[in-house]
Amino acid sequence: MPTVQSIDYLAIAPPLVLALAALAVLVADTLVPQRLRGWIHGGAVAGTLLAVGVEVPLAIDVLSANRPRGTFCVGTGEQLSCSYVVDEFTVLFQVVMLVAAVVVLLMAHTEVRDTRLPVGEFCFLVLAALSGALALVAGRDLITLVVCLEVVSLPLFALVALRRYDGRSSEAGLKMFLVSVISTAVMLFGISLVYGVTGTMFLDRMAVALAEPGPLGGVATVGVVLVLVGFGFKVSAVPFHFWAPDTYQGAPVSVAAFLAVVSKAAGFAGLILVLTIGFGPYSGVWGPLVAVLAAVSMTVGNLVALRQRTPMRLLAWSSIAQAGYMLAPLGAVGGIAAGATRQAELDELIAATVGYVAIYSVMNIGVFAVIAFIGWIGKLGGGNIDDYRGLARSHPAVAIALAFFLACLAGLPPGLAGLFAKIVVFRGVVDNGYGWLAVVMAVNTVIGLYYYLAWAARLFGPRPAGQGVHFGQVSAPVGAAILMAAVATVAMSVLPQLVLGIAPFGTTGG
Repeated sequence: MPTVQSIDYLAIAPPLVLALAALAVLVADTLVPQRLRGWIHGGAVAGTLLAVGVEVPLAIDVLSANRPRGTFCVGTGEQLSCSYVVDEFTVLFQVVMLVAAVVVLLMAHTEVRDTRLPVGEFCFLVLAALSGALALVAGRDLITLVVCLEVVSLPLFALVALRRYDGRSSEAGLKMFLVSVISTAVMLFGISLVYGVTGTMFLDRMAVALAEPGPLGGVATVGVVLVLVGFGFKVSAVPFHFWAPDTYQGAPVSVAAFLAVVSKAAGFAGLILVLTIGFGPYSGVWGPLVAVLAAVSMTVGNLVALRQRTPMRLLAWSSIAQAGYMLAPLGAVGGIAAGATRQAELDELIAATVGYVAIYSVMNIGVFAVIAFIGWIGKLGGGNIDDYRGLARSHPAVAIALAFFLACLAGLPPGLAGLFAKIVVFRGVVDNGYGWLAVVMAVNTVIGLYYYLAWAARLFGPRPAGQGVHFGQVSAPVGAAILMAAVATVAMSVLPQLVLGIAPFGTTGG
């Protein structure tokens, strides 16, 4: 089979720039004197902004021409399959991840300094994981997806355990490592079964092979389910969620933010690509399973979140619940009947999940940015929710920003971004015959209102006498992080069409 060897360097430029920036940071860490280490952090931010800069012409080219750019391809003509494809789906996820990464690096500035984190290692690991995340959303074969998923995961183990003097951090890193190894092993076993049935790793060719009935259909079904289980660990869906709360609590705040936003977005991007492009013909198998995972995840996540009193554990359980909302449209794919309109309905459901992931990412990173401000005062992990009482009296802008982010997560005005996301998900689920799932979502939305609003109410309440936390001045980097997240969330509230209605190129209805 002829192989197209030319490389589209513009298509791979964003992750390539980040990989080079990560290497530059690592080299600088060994050469720069201790007194100048602060410049390394600035270099990491500059490298991420440079990746944003090269993303702009790539996005303009893809969106204006309305055609994807593919590279690392095999075959010719209609038989051409590419391992790396940049389309609207890729551009959206890469932009969201880059914005989130800039916010993470800015909010980490004070935390890295005050908690004695090694700045060079921290920045190198963040950039390395981010490069893998950007490449993952463009992957269109299982090898690329798995390798990129591990490039995201491996640096995160070290980042979670980077506070070497804190036993909770080491425990969290070890727990995450063990769970990730197990999930990867399960996923690889499933991939081996699917490859044995289809004879290909390319997602588009896999869909064609799975659409043909054969004697090994049962083997393919087992493989599809095992791959789904592997991704279930990555996106912390119940019952594969047990690593998340302790990991969020033990990790530095900025690392927990990276986990909750960039890593989760990468996991969902990979799941969407595998299920809808590669395993589309088996939507009748994975669709009902995903629907059950969605219902259980949002229910368990919200119920346990009601009892949490620390911001990090609350956000961990909230993240599990939000994963359920993101999975719901994918679960409803199983209810699409065969017919001429199947592709349009499939794209609508995929777009609902894509839009929800994008909107959730920007509003959630804002909450973590505010926690970074509270956390560096001396309360590792952001302290207790009661520590936020009276924040509006001393820092009204920060309190309003946090209340706005929480309203978005709850789906309440003025948090229109979250409201739009939930409406799109509800509509997709109801229109495709999954009314029971919509009822579960409605009940869980009401449950979620309580703990989001309870936290927001503390911001504007009186501050108890003798409270130990003293709100200091907001540092410039943390303030910039909060502002960036707020601007991005407002933009999605005003122009939700920027992220809604986007599906990956090449999805198949089976």
